[in-house]
Amino acid sequence: MNDRNPSANESGCFMYGEQTIHYEVLRKNKIIDAESKSEKTSEQSKKLCKVTIKIHPDKRVIAIAPLDATPDSIQKTVIKKARWIWKHLNSLNQQHENVLPRQYVSGETQFYLGRRYVLKVNHDKNSKSSVKLLRGQLTVTLNQKTHNQSQQIKILVNHWYFEHAKQVIKERLNVVVPKATWVKQIPNFRMMAMKKQWGSCSKKGTLIINPHLVKAPKECIDYVILHELCHIAEHNHSEKFWNLLTRVMPDWKEIKYKLDEMAELYLND
Repeated sequence: MNDRNPSANESGCFMYGEQTIHYEVLRKNKIIDAESKSEKTSEQSKKLCKVTIKIHPDKRVIAIAPLDATPDSIQKTVIKKARWIWKHLNSLNQQHENVLPRQYVSGETQFYLGRRYVLKVNHDKNSKSSVKLLRGQLTVTLNQKTHNQSQQIKILVNHWYFEHAKQVIKERLNVVVPKATWVKQIPNFRMMAMKKQWGSCSKKGTLIINPHLVKAPKECIDYVILHELCHIAEHNHSEKFWNLLTRVMPDWKEIKYKLDEMAELYLND
């Protein structure tokens, strides 16, 4: 699932120190109520034409501008905010550097349906190796110690996520498919771990879902499913696709932002 909006097809760049920073331009219609148009003050009208800058958690810089804004005026606005953009990008880089590879030892944080759980590793030679969610902890029980214990725990934990993801996706499909009126029956799906995608949709309408998605809140899971269901009707990220997604999930942008913010941690394997 690639969420880059194709309407953001303009781009530019500028230098800050020795760093080249690239940005995309997203054009927006200026919508003014005909009845109140005459009542708009000069200050309000200027605000409608304002170019705003947004920085996504994946470090994309987006300049949101009216249709009639010139590339030069957009560039000037971006350059005026160059230091703010640089500081924000630098902060995101530091956050990503702090996401260390998991060691799969007691005390680490794991996620399930948007909640944080502490990983607890136990040894019990009389029990079968297992993973259970108990009292705020994701408890892994090993029946023997091995030299590659971390790898053994990783396999067990990932299998637990895989199996629970299948159950959760099936449940959420039953909830969201009625919203996608163009889908006549619950589609088939399969799980596949991916490094940079939450899901995809085949030409035959089969959904492919990343099992790590089960670490996110249910609303984020619903967003990914609805995104892929929209691809059954619209096969690319056209304007019709985004309009369709907005129709079935009006607040998808806010939910996507929440998912993007945590993606680095959810996908940290």
